[in-house]
Amino acid sequence: MPNTDEQLEIWFLTGSQALYGGEVLLQVASQSQSVVESLNISTNLPIKIVWKPVLTTPEAIKKVCLDASSNPSCIGVITWMHTFSPAKMWISGLNALQVPILHFHTQINAELPWESLDMDFMNLNQAAHGDREHGHIQARLNLPRKIIAGHVSDSLVISRITHWMRAVIGWHTAQNLKLARFGDNMRY
Repeated sequence: MPNTDEQLEIWFLTGSQALYGGEVLLQVASQSQSVVESLNISTNLPIKIVWKPVLTTPEAIKKVCLDASSNPSCIGVITWMHTFSPAKMWISGLNALQVPILHFHTQINAELPWESLDMDFMNLNQAAHGDREHGHIQARLNLPRKIIAGHVSDSLVISRITHWMRAVIGWHTAQNLKLARFGDNMRY
């Protein structure tokens, strides 16, 4: 953990939509909390990741993006589109976001369960579709971002997230940096 006077956080934002129904959204919440717990268990991460409730409306997305931008402890966000979350819902929130963003393109399972694969599984696990559209809208908005694809159990993924977090700490430090210049702009 960096030596600071405040407890820094990265917020984990999970996208979905209400049409999946309450049961699926409870599974989405449980699985996204599991991803956050797995990330926080890693000894390499310099900042705690804080899970936020699943986002299913444009209003909730914009509110959490504004909250992240105004909370002095939150220095960045990680987004994951667990199920299909229409990218159009994210436009207003992403435009309001003033902290660094990491788009985590992942699935809850490291491998597909081929033996038990059915439509319920496919309906619940649409991150490939949701994350692709989410990445597309970020590109269309020309949003500065980091994209990491892979599973939370992969040490390379953890390493890449760690590097991004260290860059975010640098960005955060630079936002409040006080500099003094001596003698470099003196004239003869």
